[in-house]
Amino acid sequence: MKVTDEKILEALKNVNDPELGRSIVDLGMVDKIERDDGTVKITVKLTISGCPMKYKFDEDIKSALMSVDGIKKVEVGFSSMNQQERDALTKKMTGQVKSDIFDDARVNNIIAIASGKGGVGKSTVTVNLAYALKNEGYSVGIIDSDVYGFSIPRMMGVKALPTVIDETMIPVDKDGIKVISMGFFLEEDQAVLWRGPLLHKAVVQFLTQVYWDKLDFLLIDLPPGTGDVTLSISQTVKQAHLLVVTTPQPAASSVAQRVAELSKKANFNLIGVIENMSYFIAPDGSKQYIFGDGGGKFLADKMGTALLGQIPLEQAIREGGDLGKPITDSKGDHASKEFKNIADKLIGMLVKK
Repeated sequence: MKVTDEKILEALKNVNDPELGRSIVDLGMVDKIERDDGTVKITVKLTISGCPMKYKFDEDIKSALMSVDGIKKVEVGFSSMNQQERDALTKKMTGQVKSDIFDDARVNNIIAIASGKGGVGKSTVTVNLAYALKNEGYSVGIIDSDVYGFSIPRMMGVKALPTVIDETMIPVDKDGIKVISMGFFLEEDQAVLWRGPLLHKAVVQFLTQVYWDKLDFLLIDLPPGTGDVTLSISQTVKQAHLLVVTTPQPAASSVAQRVAELSKKANFNLIGVIENMSYFIAPDGSKQYIFGDGGGKFLADKMGTALLGQIPLEQAIREGGDLGKPITDSKGDHASKEFKNIADKLIGMLVKK
């Protein structure tokens, strides 16, 4: 059977750029097709020279083309786009005019995750909730906006850096979850000494200059409290839901109430409270309330919202965060089941049937 360019391109439509998530044919990345007696050579134009995903392109292209009748061997070569070609690619991704991603329907549900104080496990909840939603078949992204205490990259075991095409950032994809964090642009132990205007600029860039493509859920890990970053997000995002993370301690829940009040003063719709470190399950199966009892329910009742879940205190949660292997991705224990229950409740509340 004769191999034609049309058949080759049809097969290549199934090959996606691993970072952009769209077909290399649709993105205009197929630069050249050469055919010679059953051997096909494809030259792909990469967005940047030295692209770390070359091996993935090579693997996927060969896999797609070797399934075409008449092709016996596939060779893959690479070149780099010039500025004009990158501009054209950016327009294909974001439209003729760069628009706020929240002006179109690309992100279905934006959930800001807040806490009144640090140390309650807000980032841990964000990461594990993202995995729980992904495990239910939904596309998920995370913005780590905790500029002073970024920890999402470590918790997810992210080693790669985002790709930047002109002024557009391509988030890192880890286990099918798209991630952007200040931690990608600073050393882990580097202090951030920024005031309001610089913080606002960084947050706005994360919100408007990152190519998320289509997402069912975008989780925003907020810094503790109600500082500049949280206020910038509330002003930039036109409509977002708010989840508040607290612990059972009355002192923690009373502080968290100040954050929950944001829903009355900003563009946040309070949809629930998550109580973290609620109890420890002893070897005999009994629940030990190490940090007290009832803080999450008190806060939820006070704010007129739902207590969506109570996450037990488990060593595996801490170990998973340190090792970059979130507990929700391993399944099977009490905590991962509780994260799944919370994810199911959010899906029931927010996903249109």
